[in-house]
Amino acid sequence: EITGFSKGEAFERPLVSTFIVAKLRDSVHKVMDNALKGTETSNYELEFRTKSNEVRYLLVNATTRRDAENNIVGVVGVAQDVTEAAQHDRAVAAMANELRQLVDTANAPIFGIDVQGNVNEWNNKTAEITGFSKEEAFDQPLVSKFIVPKLRQSVQEVMHNALMGRGTSNYELEFRTKSNEIRYLLVNATTRRDPENNIVGVVGVAQDVTEASKHDRAVAAMANELRQLVDTANAPIF
Repeated sequence: EITGFSKGEAFERPLVSTFIVAKLRDSVHKVMDNALKGTETSNYELEFRTKSNEVRYLLVNATTRRDAENNIVGVVGVAQDVTEAAQHDRAVAAMANELRQLVDTANAPIFGIDVQGNVNEWNNKTAEITGFSKEEAFDQPLVSKFIVPKLRQSVQEVMHNALMGRGTSNYELEFRTKSNEIRYLLVNATTRRDPENNIVGVVGVAQDVTEASKHDRAVAAMANELRQLVDTANAPIF
């Protein structure tokens, strides 16, 4: 029923080369050879090619078959059809992979921490902006390693709030880069949850506003300087 091949069509046919998809034939051969030597395999997932050229996923226990004198005479496979579950798992895995690619290649810095405050997300843009690779950043304490000292307390509070389920939008923080420069990021800190809705960390999605921030600071400094010139001028100004 599952394969579409009748007993008459299947009998005396080589199992592996006839019914197993090409990419799994070597590993299935190994499982069968092991069972023929008395070494059994449990919960092995294989892909059966059906008569209509579809693929069915079976979870198989390969058991050694013996005669009345305990001589090995073959292998018996007891299987469970897990096609629907396998297809669902593969769809979820494909979606997760696609989301991973979107995060890694996003044109915005995306970083994250676990509940201990250590980095567990660091996309390509964050690596580019900070100069620290993903490998250098992972498992490092975000706040003490990458945030300038004067902002550590407030950033710690933002992260703590997100770990309590309270996100923060448009928070400006200053990242210290590997070359000891400062990059200004406008960050949305969002609570990260697992499938059971437990809080497992924080994700920050950021916008690099370094140039705008430098411009604003320069304008503010100029305005302040002009105010001082006016206030201290040796002439009446009104």
